[in-house]
Amino acid sequence: MEGNASLINAMADLGLKQAELAEAVNDFLRAHGYDGTVSDRTVRNWLTGKTRWPHPNQRAALGAVFGCTAEELGFSPPSARRVSTEPEPPVRRRNFFSATTGTAIAVVAPVDSRPARVGTSDVIRLRSGLDALMALDDNKGGHESLERSALAGADDALDKIQQASSQRIRQRLFSVAADYTATAAWSALDARQLDRTQRHLDRALYLSGMAKDPVVELRVWNSYAMLAYQRGQHVQAVDAGYAAQATAITRRDPLFASLAHARTAIGHATFGNRTAALRSLGYAEEALGKVSPDEPRPSWVAFYGGAELTAMTAIVRDRIGDSTQAEAASHRALASIPKQFRRNRALATTRLALAQLHQRDIDHACATASTVFDLMNGDPLPGRMRTLLGDFHRDLITLAPDAGVAQEWGDRFRVEWSRS
Repeated sequence: MEGNASLINAMADLGLKQAELAEAVNDFLRAHGYDGTVSDRTVRNWLTGKTRWPHPNQRAALGAVFGCTAEELGFSPPSARRVSTEPEPPVRRRNFFSATTGTAIAVVAPVDSRPARVGTSDVIRLRSGLDALMALDDNKGGHESLERSALAGADDALDKIQQASSQRIRQRLFSVAADYTATAAWSALDARQLDRTQRHLDRALYLSGMAKDPVVELRVWNSYAMLAYQRGQHVQAVDAGYAAQATAITRRDPLFASLAHARTAIGHATFGNRTAALRSLGYAEEALGKVSPDEPRPSWVAFYGGAELTAMTAIVRDRIGDSTQAEAASHRALASIPKQFRRNRALATTRLALAQLHQRDIDHACATASTVFDLMNGDPLPGRMRTLLGDFHRDLITLAPDAGVAQEWGDRFRVEWSRS
């Protein structure tokens, strides 16, 4: 039988595995007075198309998890029952639950006054908010409102821990809180609010430990490495890269291993260790070649792949003095970084301008740097980008203080800086 592509895609969007979907459906069923009997095999039958029309209570549970109808999830009723394509009115659904459970109040409110228990479907809904924040970050970069939203998401997850239906759900809530806090840290880091970044990372590391979540732990160490670089603490940047490599997820998923090695390579290059930097880059490339693209992963790591590794290679090459190779790598990166990662494209463009400048190609470097402002399309420049453009301006003045094109670029830089 053909597989249920709609359900497969819906699960991929939420990063759900078969066992997790079964658990979410069972949570809903138990909360509404049913036995939670959905298993991995049940979900597998849905995915393969062997079960084309789940039981009514299972359809309601699937609707609660995914926020859409069974038909939208790729299921279809037997032809004899296909009377209308109109969605079932809410009153009819309430009547169904009333007839099944005996009283309508069993559906609309708990029988007793105890707080509703928090289960897998609640965790999924909390986690889905991270995707919207990461899409905003990809486009505009880090800013204060994003940071506040992320901290509010973390608080929401932590507030629900006392109502968790199991220890496993408690750990998942800690994981969600850690991810939101790491998102706040990243936003502060991109805005170059370094003290706030440190506080958020310290808390995110604690929460990831409570969650026993190695993915968030790696994310935190990756940000620690970037924070150390921005503070000029190059030894600590390398140490943070090694800590990221040591997390358990790098042994299970080569994508995360590649990211950790690439971050360590930048640390080595900044510290001036050419051999170690190129060795770490080699490890990053080797690990990336083993990645399975179909493995579900959190939205925060969607930026990383061949294009981003090439952009990081450009950084390493420029810092160890290989400006020609840095320029070539920057061109390759810009040819493949997806357009939705606007902030990353702007950063890669600035790196290209720096590589051209370090080859004394002043005219091209200034023209390239000017396109960064066009890429950001009038939005305020994130602090990290402002600092990088400041590095370009400083090097430009050092290398060509009297060049007319350098003075023209400096005038535009000051205008754009004042707008941000």
